[in-house]
Amino acid sequence: SEPAPQPELDMSQGVQVSRRAALATAAALIATACAHPARRAGSRAELVWVTGGLNAGDQGPARDIAARWNRLHPAGPVVRVEGLSPAADEQRQVLALELNAGLSNVDIFELDIDWTAEFAQREWLVDLQELRSEVEQVSLPGSVQTATWDGTLWAAPYTADAGILYYRSDLVSTAPTTWEELIEVGRRVSAEQNGMAPFVADGAQYEGLVLQYLEYFWGLGGNVLSSDGSVSFPLDKALQAAEFMRTAFREGIYAPGFNTMKLDQASSTFESGEAIFMRLWPYAYRNMTGGGPDNQVAGKVGIAPLPAFAGHGPVAARGGQNLAVSAFSRNVSAAVEFVRFASTSREVQRGLAERHSRAPTLAAAYHDLRDDPLMMLLARVLPTARPRPATTAWSVISEEIQQQIFAAYTGVEEPGVAVGNLRRFLVATVGGG
Repeated sequence: SEPAPQPELDMSQGVQVSRRAALATAAALIATACAHPARRAGSRAELVWVTGGLNAGDQGPARDIAARWNRLHPAGPVVRVEGLSPAADEQRQVLALELNAGLSNVDIFELDIDWTAEFAQREWLVDLQELRSEVEQVSLPGSVQTATWDGTLWAAPYTADAGILYYRSDLVSTAPTTWEELIEVGRRVSAEQNGMAPFVADGAQYEGLVLQYLEYFWGLGGNVLSSDGSVSFPLDKALQAAEFMRTAFREGIYAPGFNTMKLDQASSTFESGEAIFMRLWPYAYRNMTGGGPDNQVAGKVGIAPLPAFAGHGPVAARGGQNLAVSAFSRNVSAAVEFVRFASTSREVQRGLAERHSRAPTLAAAYHDLRDDPLMMLLARVLPTARPRPATTAWSVISEEIQQQIFAAYTGVEEPGVAVGNLRRFLVATVGGG
């Protein structure tokens, strides 16, 4: 049966509330910075590192690394961690407001890999060319690529990421290798298990939806931009990907509430035993295999590469964060040294994987952790994972994809109309095509 209507109204209200919250947070941070005139050039005894996530779990990796730095540097500067919203869209809003205002209350921040071109063009970043030789020698090549724009290294690789498939290994003997097989197996097991959802992921109208759509689109052979930066976006592939999502939503392949789910909601749905398959990032693996009080799937979780469409190879979207130094920092040299420490230390990078399920960007860490199932999987997936197009216009392109694809798969707009609108927007924004 058709999922309950009215997703567009509910989602738009949620986005408006989130944006108001992000703007209010930014205003508070700006006011806080202006209220501390003692922070003069050369007088700061600390470095402020802004990371995504407001709770202790989200900030765990950054706090561990900061604590290690602080122990090794008793004379300072001390690194202090501050959190932002866990949603990448809202993080970008707050950071853009602060950096555009030229505030110096942040020294280091986690740069989502698709922000590199825009933030560098706006002159918000310190270039890290002095680290380039060292970083290139020890880091995964794909991670270095995401930190580079217009021939310059603007950030240091910190964590890698790629979409992976989680599945109930007690209900499914082997992971499906195609999306068609996933749907077939999901329907069969769902019927056997009294209606467990075949598949869950984060389908809300935000950046996570864009990444899922791109995995389908890329997996069918599509490209958003050509190698020269002009629009590619073949309408047949774009339509096929949108129709796949529309059918999955309409026929109940996606879990109930998919259209409002972000990462935490998708993860909790799977962890509570309500779904057979899940597309998510690697960070959730340790929780899924742990023994928390709400975990109904411990010992019952398998991981695998994402499926492919029949006749095509699998494609995972590449995610991750790099560490950038604010152009307005009052202690650039110390901030650069901290970034070097966090991105090239073998102990730091290995700890990201062992304690927090974050995929390291240091190549040697994968050798150190070669017996870890998650690291073994990522060593297979990351070399072919695809980043979002490197363009200074990505933030507006992403917003348009969110709006058009959300409308297409929820039935608010015909998929053919939505992808046509999207292609016209791309041509008007980027050119070519």
